[in-house]
Amino acid sequence: MRATTLVAAFALSATLVFGQLDVTAKDSNGNTLPAYSPSRPPALPLAVRSPYTSAWTSTSGNGTLNTNGVIFWPGTPLGWEGIVTVDGTSYEYLGTGSSNLPTLPNLKPAVPLTVSYDSQYSNFTFSAGPMEITASFLSSVLPKDLCRTSIPLSYLTTSIRSTDNSSHSVQLYSDVNAAWVAYENNVTTQWTFLDGSTPMNGSINATNSSSIYSWFIQLENAYEFAEEYDKPLWGNLTYSTSSNFSGSTNFTYQSGYSSNLQYQFVMEHSLLDFVDPDYRPFGTRDPAFAFAHDFGTVPSASVMYTIGEVQQPSIRYLTSQGVESLQPWWTQCYGDVFQMINFHFNDFSETQLLASNFEAQLKADVDSYYSANMAMVYSNSAAGPFPVYSNGSQTYTNGTDQYGDQYIFDPNNMYGFLNPNNFSGVPIPDIEEAQAYYSIVALSTRQIMGAYVLTVPPSGGCSNTSVNMSEPLFFQKEISSDGNVNTVDVLYPAMPFFLYANPELLRYSLEPLFQNQEGGFYPNGYSMHDLGTNFPNATGHVEGNDEYMPVEESGNMILMTLAYYKFSNNSAFVQQHYAKLQEWASYLIQYSLLPGLQVSTDDFAGALVNQTNLAIKGIVGIQAMSFISALANDSFGSQNYSRTATSFYEQWESFAIDPSEKHTILAYQWRSTYSLLYNIYPDLLLDLNLIPDSLYDMQSTYYPTVSQVFGIPLDSRHSYTKSDESMWTAATCTPETRRLFVNALGYWLNETTTQYAFTDLYDTIDMGAYPVSPTPVTFIARPVVGGHFSLLALERKGQLGSLGTGFGSSENSTTLP
Repeated sequence: MRATTLVAAFALSATLVFGQLDVTAKDSNGNTLPAYSPSRPPALPLAVRSPYTSAWTSTSGNGTLNTNGVIFWPGTPLGWEGIVTVDGTSYEYLGTGSSNLPTLPNLKPAVPLTVSYDSQYSNFTFSAGPMEITASFLSSVLPKDLCRTSIPLSYLTTSIRSTDNSSHSVQLYSDVNAAWVAYENNVTTQWTFLDGSTPMNGSINATNSSSIYSWFIQLENAYEFAEEYDKPLWGNLTYSTSSNFSGSTNFTYQSGYSSNLQYQFVMEHSLLDFVDPDYRPFGTRDPAFAFAHDFGTVPSASVMYTIGEVQQPSIRYLTSQGVESLQPWWTQCYGDVFQMINFHFNDFSETQLLASNFEAQLKADVDSYYSANMAMVYSNSAAGPFPVYSNGSQTYTNGTDQYGDQYIFDPNNMYGFLNPNNFSGVPIPDIEEAQAYYSIVALSTRQIMGAYVLTVPPSGGCSNTSVNMSEPLFFQKEISSDGNVNTVDVLYPAMPFFLYANPELLRYSLEPLFQNQEGGFYPNGYSMHDLGTNFPNATGHVEGNDEYMPVEESGNMILMTLAYYKFSNNSAFVQQHYAKLQEWASYLIQYSLLPGLQVSTDDFAGALVNQTNLAIKGIVGIQAMSFISALANDSFGSQNYSRTATSFYEQWESFAIDPSEKHTILAYQWRSTYSLLYNIYPDLLLDLNLIPDSLYDMQSTYYPTVSQVFGIPLDSRHSYTKSDESMWTAATCTPETRRLFVNALGYWLNETTTQYAFTDLYDTIDMGAYPVSPTPVTFIARPVVGGHFSLLALERKGQLGSLGTGFGSSENSTTLP
């Protein structure tokens, strides 16, 4: 008999390693790959603060920061260069500009050492001769600080320290190019060098000034509220620094042909204080915009830069007074763009502190959840060394995991890790679930917030609604899939993050949808799919010809509204919109039990008649209306909705459960099919008490029987899955099955061959790539990864419930910092 010693929750201060580093692997510079922590994701966020400030670096093909360089989220290259000179030898740590220079004996790639990330930072260390470089990219996520959240700028801090206890001659260089603001390389760009808010012509010596110096780069011909291949056609890129860093003895700047600037710095260790007057496209003698700092002979040095795309105005919005241009919320907090840049630059220390507080709370909450919800497995021995699991390996493994449970693994098939007795899937062995989960949510955090902008509300308001001018509106871009504004079935899967981090942000994103539909701008009796076809144009669908997802979106709006109340205790918002919610509930009563032929949020999978998972969303939405009606003091409506939901659920069971009574099916009467039943998660999250424990248990027992190496497929039609919906499903399962989901996603994150920002859609087989069958689908950087916070939303629910509220109350800061 095994000893009954409960395995304690894994401390989050430890480093997760999903396999041993291949010490023979090299990057394209011939250097050994860095050590990654807490995992090796396909891409790391560098400057991610809005749909347009979204710069990443890919790890694809053994890539590093100075081999793969920097990309905009779709994968288009961005010029962002960083070079440090030590005792006359220059080391490139950021970007790949050196590849365009002639071979220079005093120019080398810095040697990557480590790469780490958390919810706020991506950190890279390099060896540079006798010194070590740290490039630290901070895109703060501060969901309860609306002013700081609305700033579309990010920080880069480059530090260097001696590793031989000696002082060395040190100079630092960085530039950006015009590819940040233009997709086409034949579109003319313009630029300005500024001392604070004053344009300069390059005739000043800025070394001893305390000013903030900025490059502004923009298109010669701007088009407000227009995009080209997801890049904005209005606004500007700002890149800022100061000469006033401790130890800096000389500061220089220059714009011009990128290769000339980099050659100038490598050879002379300074720039020429010159602004290139020749406006041109980035495809013509690639214009770049550079800073250089000279620290003399020192043991250490540090420089900070801020960077971001600024659009002002930022959203085009339909109101009863016509179409209005909405200003970004930061204008309410700081004033003009120069005041915003100044505040942000000088706020670095405070932002660091606030970011550290969020990160510490995130870790504490993950620990708290797992302390109370560990899988009840027992072991009489400590976990052994982590084995190498590789689909390229030819080694069959028959082993025992850290809990003493046996597994088999054959790398030549895609079944993953199996129980040798019944061949059900088992969690990836020797991975602590708590740390795997942390690696997922930490990487997701900046990606979620990077899809949104906060704006000042419209001055004209909307008919039949009141506008609170002291609160912002929150607009989401459906990045990479449709590019819509506030897509309801993209807001919905992201909901757990906002319930966890600040439910008021959920309300600010729902408010524009209510304003539009209550203002009479949408003709249909069900909820609209989105607020506008092309971000940033939130002009609705006055003809009602948006994508047809009536059950999906009506259920989503009802459930999000109740979820907001449950996590905020603000019943006034529910009461204000009760009439519209009733309209949508009436549609659900008519169509949710037998939804007919329509698509769900998984529209890429195609339309299907009577989808089991779609039907249960509508039924759960009707049950949610019984709670909403009670808040609106409509006791008759509350009882009627509850009776209807209960009756529908009983009928749904007879349609939805396979004759084997082992699992639900994909669509009514299509036996031997299955799908992830993620739409029962709100029943658990919101305490709706519609779904019996027996259904949760049945599904939880079934999922391991259809698992693959990288998780459970979304449904039986395809081998792909969705990460957000997997985490919603995981939250409804027993601890053992939950661990199967979480560890599979953590394992995929470390092993996938996808090359861009965290995708939510990938194959569970082979190398976890983007789906190619029946047609290629590449989802990148989508905010639906907010669904990864499904477990933490349950944790926050428990915390609020312990306060005796319903579940709780939220606090929010709209005041100036």
